[in-house]
Order: sequence, then C-alpha cells, then structure tokens
Amino acid sequence: MSHLALSILDLVPVRDGQRSSDAVAASIALARRADEFGFTRYWLGEHHNVPSVASTNPAVLLGVLVGHTERIRLGSGGVMLPSHAPLVIAEQYAALEAAAPDRIDLGIGRAPGSDPIVTALLQPGGHASNVTRLPEHLQQIRAMMSPRGASLQLSGGGQYSVYATPMAGSSPSLWLLGTSEYSARLAARLGLPYVLAHQTSEEHTHRLLDLYRAQFEASDQLRAPRALLTVTLVVADSDADARRLALPQLQHMARLGSGTSLGPMQTVEAAAHTVLTASQSELVDGLLEHLFIGETGAVAERLAEFAARIGVDEVMIGPAAGGSITDPRDRFPARERTLELLAARMWR
Repeated sequence: MSHLALSILDLVPVRDGQRSSDAVAASIALARRADEFGFTRYWLGEHHNVPSVASTNPAVLLGVLVGHTERIRLGSGGVMLPSHAPLVIAEQYAALEAAAPDRIDLGIGRAPGSDPIVTALLQPGGHASNVTRLPEHLQQIRAMMSPRGASLQLSGGGQYSVYATPMAGSSPSLWLLGTSEYSARLAARLGLPYVLAHQTSEEHTHRLLDLYRAQFEASDQLRAPRALLTVTLVVADSDADARRLALPQLQHMARLGSGTSLGPMQTVEAAAHTVLTASQSELVDGLLEHLFIGETGAVAERLAEFAARIGVDEVMIGPAAGGSITDPRDRFPARERTLELLAARMWR
C-alpha cells in the first residue's frame, strides 16, 4: 500500500456531442467518485473562451461541488490572479470556506488563462500592472481571508480594515502555482506551498523544487516547504487501451502546440481516424513517451517511484482519458474508471 496522496485537477472538458451542462454534470460525478475513493483534493482550472474547457469560473463551480461532496478538499488550480481584483477573489474563497470549513484551497497563478482580447475583457487595462503586483496582491488576499483581516494604509495617513467575510472562523489554504524560477522564488519568499506542473523534464522539475526548498522562509501558514506536482495521466487494463483513451487529449495538445485552432475534445473513435501533420505526430509520440499513460500497475509503480525521487508525498493528476460516442453525455466513464483503478492499486 502506497503512502502517496493523490489529488485531481479538472478542466471540465467538453467533448463532441456534449453541451456545457453535460460537461459540468460529468465533473460533478467525477468529484463524487474522487471523494468516495479517498482522493485528497479536487481542483478546477481557469481557462476562458476555449471550446473544449467549461471551467471558466472555478469559484462558481466549486460552490456547486461543495453540495455534492463530503470530505475531499476543493480548490482552484488555479485562479489567474492578474485578471481579477484581489478583494473579489478573497471574498469568493472566504465564502466557500464558510460553506465548507477546512476544505477549501485557493491556488493562484499569474498566467492570463486566455488570449489578449479575453484578458482585456476580464481586467481592462490592468493585467500587465497586476502581474508585477502579484506579491502584494497575494499578501493582501491572505490577510483579507484571515480572521484578523487586512489593514490598508490610506494616502491621507489613516488605516482601513478589510475583511473578506465578517467573522471568519478559518481561512482557505493559499497555494502558488507555477512553472518558472519566479514562481518558485516567490512561493519560497512568502512561505506558501508550491504547485509545480510537471511536463516532461524531470531535470527541470528537480531544479525548481530544489530552488523553492533552498530559499523557503517560514510563514504563519507554513513552517516548512511543501510542494505537490501535477501530471497528466491515463490508465487502463492494458497499455493499448490506455493509449487509445489518451489519444484525444494527446492530439488536442499537439494541435495546441502547433498553433492549430481548437474545437471540442474529439471522441476516442474520431481520434483513432484522425490524420495529423508530421510535426503533430512527433509531438504525440513525445508525449506518449513522457506522460503517465499505460497499464494501471505499471503507471502506479512509476508514479510512486517518480514522487519518491522528486521528494513529494502528493501528486495531482489530470485524468485525461477520452470519451466514447457510446458514453452517456453527462458522464465520463473512462475518467471515473481511472480514479477507481488508481485507488484500488495505490491504497489496497
């Protein structure tokens, strides 16, 4: 039995034949299964104006999931803070914490989460300056969500107190997401737990985690460095089945990497008959080699060994199995099966 904690990162994917309502219903079902199987967290990403992603507003969808789960921690992976007013985010997640005390995580990133036009619609004229103010805004959010509130210095010399919720009994856990030296250094300086998206380079992952751990400064929230990794994963009863189920996501990533316009996620049947360009096929082959895709036992063993080498005790998986044309529109059976197979293998 492994001691590795597993969590879920969900973008609420929309596949061919689904409406947004179907995709949300499928993610509600997946969150309930994650809660049932003993996963630690269930986080939602933030992406805008993407045909294959229905997770545009994590706070709203997390409010829905609060009513459908009992134990699992719920959070954002993450809120793209430069596109939002810090007080609004603090109020949203303080309200979620009030609804589900000690179950809410606020993961924050600094990427825009969309193209420049949507970014301008979210925060007219403010994104670039807000990127540079990220450290200040993170500290403001942490203070505003706390029972003590934040004390702001007015230009006239006075103090003004701001509370994200009137009488907080607890605060959401604040996390910083990133893939760069900047995010690793900032998480360390502010004493925040750090979430690193592991892509394909173990050397890069090692380097950033070593930097974070070496520079970490204790805070009221965290006394010692704490990190978790996010990985893309597909498991099945055989390598061939896992690769077949992974193909829609892999082809989607290849199109994104080659600048091709995106639509809803293809079904596994459509993906099997799709002809890619030579460069896209090369990208897919590389992803198959480096991502966690294969027979359940082999992938579970590889994942546990990888986490031990990196020195983390929690991994957040993006379950990337595709849907079939015969699947119910409001469920993602292969994603649910991924969670079931992993739980049975990792914690038996």
